[in-house]
Amino acid sequence: MLERMTIFAGLHRDEIGAIEHCAVVRHFPKNAVVVIEGDGSDALYAILEGKVKVYLTDERGREIVVNIKEAGDYFGELAALGETPRTASVMTLEPSKFAIVPAADFRACLKRQPDLAMGVIRAMARQIGQLTGDVRDLALLDVYQRVTRLLLKLAVEQDGKPVVNQRPSQQDIANQTGASREMVGRVMKELAIGGYITIEDKRIVIEKKLPTGW
Repeated sequence: MLERMTIFAGLHRDEIGAIEHCAVVRHFPKNAVVVIEGDGSDALYAILEGKVKVYLTDERGREIVVNIKEAGDYFGELAALGETPRTASVMTLEPSKFAIVPAADFRACLKRQPDLAMGVIRAMARQIGQLTGDVRDLALLDVYQRVTRLLLKLAVEQDGKPVVNQRPSQQDIANQTGASREMVGRVMKELAIGGYITIEDKRIVIEKKLPTGW
């Protein structure tokens, strides 16, 4: 199961077998909280099936989504490497299956496999770059710009047009852009009226180049 994981790409089969031997496979239903921010657990979670959101909350319960991860991705590497509390919470967006690798076994594998260690370092560097960009967007861009950037980020090319499949709710968009649901609703309505997007039952079609500022 782990051979298809990007983090374990290039490992010998016996090494992957050793990791699989240490891993525990668990299933979670939709909307299950897998990891809680501040928790002291230390393990690497490899996503075998399903999709999760990585998010932060404040004392008033407000939520911001910092990442969406799918099968082939992983999370928990910071806690597994640094023996630090979880920096964010993780919830399943659909029924999901994980291979959970204890931190001690994961660190031992990194010591034996320098290529794996470098791969993890590169992945963490990319995540830091992405998070830096997200912080910049929250600080410098207005809501319209943050929403349009998110739509472009989620879109894939279909029949010559960018399409956001599995259309997110207005609250989902608000959580990922640090905006209110009401403001997101206004932005989406104005984009639709302007002919920039077509909102269908399960997807959003980007009809023409989205404006970068208003």
